[in-house]
Amino acid sequence: MKDDFNRKIVLEDGSEYYGYGFGYHTDRVCEIVFNTSMVGYQEIVSDPSYTYQMVVMTYPLIGNYGITDEDFETKVPTIGGLVVREYNDLPSNFRYTKTLSEILEENKIPGIWGVDTRKIGRSIRDLGSRRVYITDIDTPKEEALRIIKETPIPKDAVSKVSCKKRWYSRTSNHQYNVVAIDCGIKLNIVRSLNARRCNVTIVPWNTTAEEIEMHAPDGIFLSNGPGDPEDVQPVIELVKKLKGKYPIFGICLGHQMISLAYGAKTYKLKFGHRGGNHPVKNLETGKIEITSQNHSYAVDMDSLKNTELTATHINLLDNTVEGVECKKDKVFSVQYHPESAPGPQDSAYLFDKFINIMKENKENA
Repeated sequence: MKDDFNRKIVLEDGSEYYGYGFGYHTDRVCEIVFNTSMVGYQEIVSDPSYTYQMVVMTYPLIGNYGITDEDFETKVPTIGGLVVREYNDLPSNFRYTKTLSEILEENKIPGIWGVDTRKIGRSIRDLGSRRVYITDIDTPKEEALRIIKETPIPKDAVSKVSCKKRWYSRTSNHQYNVVAIDCGIKLNIVRSLNARRCNVTIVPWNTTAEEIEMHAPDGIFLSNGPGDPEDVQPVIELVKKLKGKYPIFGICLGHQMISLAYGAKTYKLKFGHRGGNHPVKNLETGKIEITSQNHSYAVDMDSLKNTELTATHINLLDNTVEGVECKKDKVFSVQYHPESAPGPQDSAYLFDKFINIMKENKENA
């Protein structure tokens, strides 16, 4: 152990990793996960789906292009913490306005660098996601393990990150009105809908069906978000009430909640899918899409058999469900992120599919 290490992380199994602190100096218990993306650390840090999670970046160099004002995925980042191999505090990028460490400090997010992220990544892969404690170097291991044992991961993640009152994102010459249920919505989803001439009304996660219908939407969008989909019962009940009345499109957590509303089941993956290069097969076209992913839970394929949903996409790495659809009700969803940010743009066509369904529904009304 080097004499100048000042911080460490302790995992539930008792393993310790020493490094240097950056960002905000605080002790915190989170769930540890890893992300394999080579770029996009700003979008990852500001993705609300990482609430209560400490993310290990497997790509070794982080911070080298700084932070830019235009690339945030939420206004107030809520990621639990960040673990990197090498942190660069001298960015080279004409667009950058702050360093990564400054953003972490402003939002009270702890970071640690200098640790062996390859070893941590393998540990998560082999033993699964679990709780982790970031603390000072001189904290006794026994005390750290006691704190981990006594600190459960909260189940209020969606209510924490959802907007508290509705807000609007308008576009010129709009053709469609979309109500987006905010369970932790990424801003690039809103941008993607605006770019397709949709006025978007973003509403809190616990908005009632009656309130949504007052907006006379052409379609409803269910957003991504953190945590276990079974903890978000108000949205599941909302889907049950509105399916068949309006076109509905869901992404990530939205996909899981749609599946639960139709009677399917979800389960927690060993270490989740997080990265920008996951191959997904479109079962309707046979085409392979390279996708951006960030989720801990998946829809059980066998549980779809007794529902009105059909699997439309599968992950080629582990054959998990990546998309479902009920054509009769004009409802469809995907587990991955077609808005990318960060990641490939192979699946942007899904937003166009949503537009076409709303167009057809208006014409036949």
